[in-house]
Amino acid sequence: MTDATAEQSVTADESAAGDADDDRPEPYNGLPGAFPYAFRASDSLLFKAYVPVALLLSVAIALVFSFGLITQLAQTGSVRGGTFTFSRSFFLFVGLLLVAPLLAPVLSVARRHRRTESSVAYDRAIALSAFLFIGSLYLALLASAPAELREPTQSAVVGFFYSLPPLAGIAPPLLAILAMYLTHRLLK
Repeated sequence: MTDATAEQSVTADESAAGDADDDRPEPYNGLPGAFPYAFRASDSLLFKAYVPVALLLSVAIALVFSFGLITQLAQTGSVRGGTFTFSRSFFLFVGLLLVAPLLAPVLSVARRHRRTESSVAYDRAIALSAFLFIGSLYLALLASAPAELREPTQSAVVGFFYSLPPLAGIAPPLLAILAMYLTHRLLK
């Protein structure tokens, strides 16, 4: 055996041993693989609770917006271009704006675990900010609900959000997204 062959054999054995010591899960392939990868890689129970919630909410929102788009296409199918084309595109854009912040924490944690060692504190904080975003969606729905769909309530908080103008419903999700971004940046 030559020295070069023996050296290659030793290097291959060392790399195999190094791979066996690595506890990180296998890399994921795209968005569908990020969910199980992030779930397995994280040691934070709060983040592990967020992953299935994010998956279910993302699928539910995608279905609601898909059925809404089908309905909108059926109602405006005979009309050509103009405002109706813009409203269809805007409808998809709003759906993406709702789903993207739900997926971002999972993708962020998966990426951190794949590239470097992520901390439990980061995973926990990003999950907490993501749950804050989910709560902000509920507050946005309260503020933007049409008057005929609002039920009488004794709750001061619900009454406050009912009293706001519908456009104010944008504020809670935007503030929650800002909190999520700042959490990511501060713990990076």
